[in-house]
Amino acid sequence: MSEVIKNTIDTIYDRRSIRKYTDKPVNPDLVQEVLRAGLYAPSGMNKQPWHFVVFDTKEGVQKIKEMHPYASSLATAPVCIMVCGDTALEMAPGFYQVDCSAAIENMLLAANALGLDTCWMGIYPWEEVMENFSKTFSLPENVKPFALIALGYGAVKLERPKRNDESKIHYNKW
Repeated sequence: MSEVIKNTIDTIYDRRSIRKYTDKPVNPDLVQEVLRAGLYAPSGMNKQPWHFVVFDTKEGVQKIKEMHPYASSLATAPVCIMVCGDTALEMAPGFYQVDCSAAIENMLLAANALGLDTCWMGIYPWEEVMENFSKTFSLPENVKPFALIALGYGAVKLERPKRNDESKIHYNKW
């Protein structure tokens, strides 16, 4: 196996959800690279129905934390990216969720490859939470808040778990 392939596979296997971050700031160039990875995600009919709202001030990140019932990781994260789906751009109803998920996974893996840590926190499908984010940030009616990504340098390093459950794999039939 080539070194490039091994590094790619290791990035996938080693990515963890980190919920506590150091106070080390994240270079804006690294944030841009993570966002760019999201822009390169596949999407139905290449519609790219995503928008990314970056919060990179302590006040902005804390405001997001207070709005989400499960965003404790934002207590220490220096950056938060809100991923939104644009229903006017999705291939068909319900596809922005699939497409935004692909963009998020690209961003999580890119962040890991860049030495950053992340935690993905869903907003969709909690109608009340979605509505609160939409109103607070004056999102256009066709733009739906989908998820949050905490981004920073983890205060802890988690080991790669063992995920070898072969019963989850099926060939040619159930």
